[in-house]
Amino acid sequence: MSTTTMGAVAAHFGRDIDRTLAKLPGIIDQARERGVDLLVLPDATIGGYLHDMYHPAGETLPPAVDLDGPEVAAVRQMAGDMVVCFGIAERAQEGGAEVRYNTAVCVHGDGLLGVHRKVHLPLGESEAYRHGTGFDAFDTPVGRLGMLIDFDKTFPESARSIALDGAQIIACLSAWPASVTDRSDRLRNDRQAHLFDLYDCARAAENQLYVVSSNQTGVLGGLRFLGQAKVVDPAGEIVAKTWAKGGLAVATADVTADVARARRTMNHLRDRVENAYTLTTRPASATTSSPT
Repeated sequence: MSTTTMGAVAAHFGRDIDRTLAKLPGIIDQARERGVDLLVLPDATIGGYLHDMYHPAGETLPPAVDLDGPEVAAVRQMAGDMVVCFGIAERAQEGGAEVRYNTAVCVHGDGLLGVHRKVHLPLGESEAYRHGTGFDAFDTPVGRLGMLIDFDKTFPESARSIALDGAQIIACLSAWPASVTDRSDRLRNDRQAHLFDLYDCARAAENQLYVVSSNQTGVLGGLRFLGQAKVVDPAGEIVAKTWAKGGLAVATADVTADVARARRTMNHLRDRVENAYTLTTRPASATTSSPT
């Protein structure tokens, strides 16, 4: 039996990159002491998240870094033999112009393993970032892995695309705040706290794989983040969780065996009926035919 120890981080990361790079060795060393093979840090680990989700263009945006820059290289060096996923505001050049993406990066001491640019941009986030264009899995020392960034997990197609590409683990990196329109006195009663957990469990169960879900904590600008980092198994059960405060949720499993066991009888990927699904919005004038 070959086991993998997965760790999901709930922690606060702000705009000060130097402070973050000084903070990360302690988190990574703690994970290493607990035998973690795969560590998933939050979205916007390097540089922090937006202060305002409605009108971010009116604020000073998080500092953007290059994929081949010193910040990513520093985390790669810290990772060593561990696989580490973390979030950045990515600076890129396209058509001679500088653009930015909300990006998840996966590294190992040997190099850059995978990159995911957030596809689904809620509210005003598109004022700050460009949309990514797809969902892919990639090979790592802990097996085939895919990444999502917070709002991406709201859409079943995102995780399903990664599962169909052979991933057995999905790392979901979040900077997911409490509700900004209907605040609750207690974070655990917030409606966004409920949805955050619901999506993690649903994506794991419907694709019969592991979800390792991280999140920011604390306050940044006008946003209060939920924490609730967790590991979810292929049955959709939470097997480790941090709740609202900072911490590290750790679970060890034989990932390949657990995924195979979950799919042994009822295999959701195999049993799909693709020609029965509507994947685009039907015109309002379309009529529904009766079955014959």
